[in-house]
Formats: sequence, structure tokens, C-alpha cells
Amino acid sequence: MAHHDPRIYLASRSPRRRELLRQIGVQHEVLLLRESSGRLDLNETPQPGESPQAYAIRIASAKADVGWQRVIERQIPRYAVLGADTTVSLDGEIFGKPLGLSATIAMLGKLGGRSHQVLTAVALTFEARCEVLLSTSTVKFKPLSEHEIHAYAGSGEPFDKAGGYAIQGRAATFIEHLEGSYSGVMGLPLFETAQLLQRFNLKLFE
Repeated sequence: MAHHDPRIYLASRSPRRRELLRQIGVQHEVLLLRESSGRLDLNETPQPGESPQAYAIRIASAKADVGWQRVIERQIPRYAVLGADTTVSLDGEIFGKPLGLSATIAMLGKLGGRSHQVLTAVALTFEARCEVLLSTSTVKFKPLSEHEIHAYAGSGEPFDKAGGYAIQGRAATFIEHLEGSYSGVMGLPLFETAQLLQRFNLKLFE
């Protein structure tokens, strides 16, 4: 059955994804997946041999599906659940959110002067139906000096960002070229998100 309510749940704590949904006029509520016991609802560890594309799709779909399970368990209004995952890939290696300063410095050092891919999958679940779309963008960084890397890593901005940088933040000065979706690199590709909402009969701009 198509879902007609204009409101959705966002299975993410990301303020950037909330900002992007507001940009296109989508009413939403944040649905937190982490349980009060401290147990994680979702293991985001890449599987052996898993490609960055498959990883992003799997995690986004899992976030939406687990979110729907929480809707049922908590007996809250049944709105569709949106999940998203952003993954940075360089030479097939998955770059997630860096754990600490040294990891951030190492990650930025690899990205400097190179082109990498930013893969953001977005999934929407309602009842037994889940659909997912993938946005792929190519970002080229200028060569980065040690001073630039350490100064940016020390700013604290990279720590909760896939690949260790935020395109909408100070790292915008590193980006020599972008081919693809700016909003996808930011964390929620708006074209693909709108396509999913329309597939579920959730109308925009009304």
C-alpha cells in the first residue's frame, strides 16, 4: 500500500541531513536507533570483500529497516523511515569516520592531491517495502601541506564525517573539483531522496 502521509522519520542524528530535508520542504522527525541500554542497533563494520558501493547500500537499507522495526516496537505513528549512509572510497578502500586525531591526519594525507569517490545511499522503508538509491560523486582534493592537514584535523570538524572532512565546512577550500552531487557529498543526495519520496507517493512542494 502506498504511504500518503507527508511526514517521515529520519533514522539519523546528522544535523546536515535534517538541514537538507528542510531545504526541500520534507516534514520529518528524528528516530534514534541506539537503545537506552547502550546496545547498538546496527553493526556498521564492513564485511570481508565488500565493495564500498555494496557497503553503503547495505547500511542505508539496514538503518531504514531497523528504524521501521523501532516504529512498530514503540507503537508510534507509522510514517516511512529514511536511512542514509555516506562512504568515502579511495582505490577501493572504505574510509569511514576517523577515530581520533592520528586517524584523521592519516586519512587526509591519503586524500590530498587525489580524486576519491563519495558514495551516499538513501533508503526508504514503509511496512514490508524498502527501496534504495545510490549517489556516486567524484571529489578531487588539491595537494595538502602538513600544516593544512594538522590545522584542519585539529579543528575538530572532521571527527564525525565520513572521509574526515565536511564539504560544507572548512574543507571546501581543499576541493579542486567536484563531479556529482554536492548534497550527496554533504550526506543526503536530494535528487535521489526526492525520487524515493515520489515512489512512495510522498509529494513534495505541497
